Amino acid sequence: MPYAGRVKITWAVAMIGAIAITGGRAYAQSNPYHALENWVKLPEGRTFGAVSAVTVDRKGNIWVFERCGANGCADSNLAPVLEFDPSGKLVKSFGAGMFVFPHGIFADKDGNIWVTDAQGKEGKGHQVVKFSPDGKVLLTLGKAGVAGDGPDTFNAPSAVVVAPNGDIFVADGHGEDTNTRIVRFSKDGKFLKAWGKKGSAPGEFSGLHAIAMDSKGRVFVGDRSNSRIQIFDQEGKFLEEWKQFGRPSGIFINDDDTIYVADNQSGPRFNPGFQQGIRIGSSLDGVVKIRIPNLGPEANPLNTTEGVAADAMGNVYGAEVGSKNLRKYAKD
Repeated sequence: MPYAGRVKITWAVAMIGAIAITGGRAYAQSNPYHALENWVKLPEGRTFGAVSAVTVDRKGNIWVFERCGANGCADSNLAPVLEFDPSGKLVKSFGAGMFVFPHGIFADKDGNIWVTDAQGKEGKGHQVVKFSPDGKVLLTLGKAGVAGDGPDTFNAPSAVVVAPNGDIFVADGHGEDTNTRIVRFSKDGKFLKAWGKKGSAPGEFSGLHAIAMDSKGRVFVGDRSNSRIQIFDQEGKFLEEWKQFGRPSGIFINDDDTIYVADNQSGPRFNPGFQQGIRIGSSLDGVVKIRIPNLGPEANPLNTTEGVAADAMGNVYGAEVGSKNLRKYAKD
């Protein structure tokens, strides 16, 4: 798929002005990455819609959840779950006719693919769906098309992550007039507990948008409208909040606890003092080491990296809603 020209930022240039001060601590944010041109290959006549989320499975294949060539799937017969091999070749797609507003995606340790549908319409949406790698539906959570805040309903679930023991954690909510809670289920879909409410205090949320888990089993929540990541144990006990990663739209944590955070909203309006981009650091100490900037003016709506993932080689993938793009960044 065509991309803007290849952008390469050298270490020396990237270091200029790349110091963010948060909570009295300084974080040097270099950028040893460059964007690859024309790496992803779609069949003729097929284009991306808004690409809301991306993940990488244990085989190194890249999965995206996109909005059916547009910004929604309610009236489309296109399949929004797409798998690409590392070269960018489309391997398979599935999920046609099942979703309203694709939002979050996660690949578990067995290669199963979990997605969240953040809107409801005409008997579809407000659900979390677990697929086998071949596209067979293995589990659904929530009632199709029904918005609610009970043990078996969601209202705009934005993201999902699965613990090593199979327990399922859903970031349930997306914005105004939706839920603001984390919901935990057993591996077979039994409701276990929920925590959170609207607000800005510890354990409260506004604009839930992402969820991830590190090697310690801690739950990292993208509390976007509060411009912070909140960290919890699996029982919902608040542990810490981090603001140094900007205004989080997407969070990905790999096996060595490198954390990747996509920020597509920071700037004078929403999060003064921060710039948009993908910040990379450690989930163990919270130190931000790298920021991959957006490929254009900070306020450019065509450079909206909402979802983020990385493979074992260190390549970074950005899911872009505004530009309807899946971008790949490789190290220099």
